[in-house]
Amino acid sequence: MKLATIAIDGPAASGKSTIGELLARHLDYLYFDTGVMYRAVTWAALARGIPIEDEAAVTELAEQLCIDVVPPTVDDERQYTVLADGADVTWAIRTPEVNAGVSPVSAYPGVRRALVAQQRRVAMGGPVVMVGRDIGTIVLPNADFKLYLDASVEERARRRWREVRARGEEADYEPILISVRRRDEIDSSRDASPLCVADDAIVLDTTAMGIEKVLVQVGRLIEEQE
Repeated sequence: MKLATIAIDGPAASGKSTIGELLARHLDYLYFDTGVMYRAVTWAALARGIPIEDEAAVTELAEQLCIDVVPPTVDDERQYTVLADGADVTWAIRTPEVNAGVSPVSAYPGVRRALVAQQRRVAMGGPVVMVGRDIGTIVLPNADFKLYLDASVEERARRRWREVRARGEEADYEPILISVRRRDEIDSSRDASPLCVADDAIVLDTTAMGIEKVLVQVGRLIEEQE
């Protein structure tokens, strides 16, 4: 039986986005990183002059904004196309300003409730590999396959450090390690949809595994479920 919904959760830099995209490409599924929806709300708030600190206003915006994630519509190396009220914001949501504002926006309970409904709507559109921090627990509790990718905080910080260096930017490891630890604390302790392992999820520690090895292992796990 073909698995229609594959949920991948995990902390920052655990490999879920990379594996999710490669897996979706292999299966010819939609790759959906749910974090883009929180980025879209943040972008829209900034564009409309809504203070990120105004939880009520940002929540109202999230309830009104129609966000869609579809296969790439432009050949510019994008993983997908993100539409906010019909406007292509795929690259606009990747600015430093959005990076700085997305964490508080994603912690607002009302924003999360609004976007969970939209995430489920996207999932109903066809086979999907959905990646996030609360997919198997909150967004798609009945997903056909649930995977939780993890790795030591030191390894995840090293991955982030290498990513930054690969872009030609200067970076020190220690500040990145502090940032990853802080993100873990925020994600696991927030009141709304905290990061945790679903009871029926398969946990895979990727600390000592390269991308290809992880992908092969995940492929085997999925075959066993089908």
